[in-house]
Amino acid sequence: MTEQQYADLLDSLIAKQRKECRYIEFKSNYQDANALGEYISALSNGATLDNEDYGYLFFGIDDKSLELIGSSFDPYSQKFSFRLDKSTKSPNQYLELGLRQYVTPKINFSIDIFTSNNGKRIVVFKIPAAREEPTYFMGKAYVRVDSCKTDLRNYPEWMRQIYNSRRDWSAEVISDATINDLHPEAIAIAKQGYKERNPDISEDVDNWTLETFLDRAKITIDGKITRTALLLLGRPESRHKIGHIAQIVWQLNTPTESPGEVFDIPFIISTSKVLGKIRNYQFKIYPNTSLIPAEIWKYDTRNILEGLHNCIAHQDYLKDERIVVTEEPDRLLFENGGSFFEGRYEDYIEGRKTPRRYRNPFLVNAMLNIKMIDTRGLGIHWMFERQRKSYLPMPEYDTSNPDSVKLIIPGNIINMDYSIMLMNSTNLDLSTVYLLDKVQKHQSISDEAILLLRKKHLIEGRKPNIYISKQVAKITHSEVEYTKMRGLSEDYYQEAILNALRQHGPLKKQFFVDFLFDKLPENLNKVQKLAKIKNLLSKLRAQGKICYSRDNGWELFK
Repeated sequence: MTEQQYADLLDSLIAKQRKECRYIEFKSNYQDANALGEYISALSNGATLDNEDYGYLFFGIDDKSLELIGSSFDPYSQKFSFRLDKSTKSPNQYLELGLRQYVTPKINFSIDIFTSNNGKRIVVFKIPAAREEPTYFMGKAYVRVDSCKTDLRNYPEWMRQIYNSRRDWSAEVISDATINDLHPEAIAIAKQGYKERNPDISEDVDNWTLETFLDRAKITIDGKITRTALLLLGRPESRHKIGHIAQIVWQLNTPTESPGEVFDIPFIISTSKVLGKIRNYQFKIYPNTSLIPAEIWKYDTRNILEGLHNCIAHQDYLKDERIVVTEEPDRLLFENGGSFFEGRYEDYIEGRKTPRRYRNPFLVNAMLNIKMIDTRGLGIHWMFERQRKSYLPMPEYDTSNPDSVKLIIPGNIINMDYSIMLMNSTNLDLSTVYLLDKVQKHQSISDEAILLLRKKHLIEGRKPNIYISKQVAKITHSEVEYTKMRGLSEDYYQEAILNALRQHGPLKKQFFVDFLFDKLPENLNKVQKLAKIKNLLSKLRAQGKICYSRDNGWELFK
C-alpha cells in the first residue's frame, strides 16, 4: 500500500470503529518486544474471528482519545531482547527477525511507516488473518477481549471458529463494485471461452444477459461482483477495489538487456500480453532415423500460458504480492506467493492424482469455465508431456521457499543426445523421462527412483554418483562421457601403477595422486578419488606386487 492509502485507511478505520477491536490496536509508542509479538498473535486471530483479511497495529495514536500524535518508534534498526522465560532473555537481535522467528505458523506480516493526513509519523504492522489454525507467539495463541489480550485457549468456541476458518478469498463479494467495473473486451474473451467449453449451449449463451452469463460461468454470485470477477475481467482503474496489488511483472534478464513491464488486470488479457513479450523461436535437431530435421520451438506456447494461469489460480492473495515472470537466455521463471497447496508437484506428473482442494476454489472454477485452465488437476501433467514431445528438458518446481512457488521451464537442450534419444524411443514413459532428465542435469533422485532406472538398465554407479548406463550411452552416442563417468577398469589402474614403478623406481604417494587423479571417474569427488588411489595401492601390496617404506615410498616387491 502507498503512504496515502495507509493514511486514508487509518482515517476510515477510526471513523468506522471509533475504538480498538479484535483486529485493530492503537499504541502511542513502542514499549516491549514480547508484548508486540503477543499483539501480532492476537490481531491475526481477531481478524479471522471478525471476518477481516488483516489485523492492524498502529503506533503514534492515543488509544483513549484516538488522537494522531505521531511516534518515534524505529522498527527497522533498533535491536531488542525477547523474554524466553522468567529468567532467560534472547540475545539482542533485530526486532523483525525475532518476531518472524517466534510467530508461528509463519505469516507474512508487513511493517510500514507513513505520514498521516494530519502530518504525523505513524508506524503500522499489517498482519494477515490466521488461516485454519491460530497464530501463536512463543507457542501461545492470544486474542483481544475488550481492551485486554488474553490466552485464546480460554475461548474454545473461538478456537473452533479459527480451525474451521477456511475462507475462499477469491469468492468474496466486493460491495462497491458493479458491472461497470468489468472490461468489455475481457468479457467477450471469457464468453468465447465459455462457449468453447460448452459447445452444446453455445447459441443460447449469445441470448443470455450479461448478468446471467457471469453467474452461469461462476464469475459472479447472484449478480454481485466477486474478487474473481475483477481479477479476471476487471478494468485496470478498478484494481484498487480488489484489496490486492493484482499485477503481473515481466522482466528480461540477459547479460546485455534488463527491460521489464508491469501488467494490470484484467488477467484474461494480461496473460496474452506477457506471452507476446517472451522471445520465442524455432530451432532444428536431427534424429538418427531421419534426414529430415525436427523443428522445435524454444518454448511451447501452451506451457507459457499454463505457467501463468497456474500462478493466477494458486497464488496466496493474502500475501499481496505480484506474479513475476523472468525471462533468462535459457529458461523462463514463474513465481507466485504461497506454498504448493496440495501435495508435491511430482504427484501430478503422471496425471493420476487430482487435488482434493484448492487455495482459491471459486477462482479455479471460473478459470475452468472460461477455458483459461484446460483440465482440472491435469495442468502439470500436460505441461510435462508437451515438454517431452518437444524433446526439451523437463520443467522444475522450486518449493524450497515456504512463502513462494517458482516454476522453471527450460528453453534449451542441455544434452542434444538425450533429446535425440527421446525422438528415437517410443517405450519411455513420462516418469522415466522425468527421472532421466534429472540424471542428465546431475540432480539427486530418490532411492526408489534409482532402483526403477537401474531395473530398466538406464543408469549405473552408486548414489550419489549416478550416471547413464552403457545402453543409454550407445543410443545417445555418449560413449566418451560414459567412460569418463564410469572410469577405466581396475586392471588398467593397477597396471599403470606397476609400469610407473618399473620406469622410475620408488615413488611417493603424491606421484600417484598427480598421475591418476584425472584418469579416475569424473563422478567421484576429491575425497573419493584420494580414497580410490589409496585402495589401489593397498590391493597391490596385499597381492605381494609392491611394498612401502617410509624412506623410499612405494616400490616393486623384489
